[in-house]
Amino acid sequence: MSPTWVHRIAASAFVGLLLLMLAWLLWLHPPDGALMSIALITLVGPLALALRGVLYGRRYTMAWSAILILIYFVHGVTYVAVPGPGQILGAIEIALATIYFIAAVVYLRLASAGHAASAGRTAR
Repeated sequence: MSPTWVHRIAASAFVGLLLLMLAWLLWLHPPDGALMSIALITLVGPLALALRGVLYGRRYTMAWSAILILIYFVHGVTYVAVPGPGQILGAIEIALATIYFIAAVVYLRLASAGHAASAGRTAR
């Protein structure tokens, strides 16, 4: 599989997770009024900061955002474990976080292999 396709899968999952978090916090299951700004900053802020680097396929951003995405995995697990309307949203969050993590790791491996191969060709 080419790095381009893996990057597209990772970017799609990342954008999907960002849109899910926005919809979750603003329309589907919003927190209390006083907690809205805190929830937006802590759950949407990190995704928004990494969005540009993920969309452009920057390896450094893909690496640290793959670690960051584990927080969203745990967040989804906590909502799936508690009965209520957030179970389905938590399951979707788990799926998107897992897809992104796997695709980002595979992309980093393919991109670094391609980078090392091109560096070896120019060094000769």
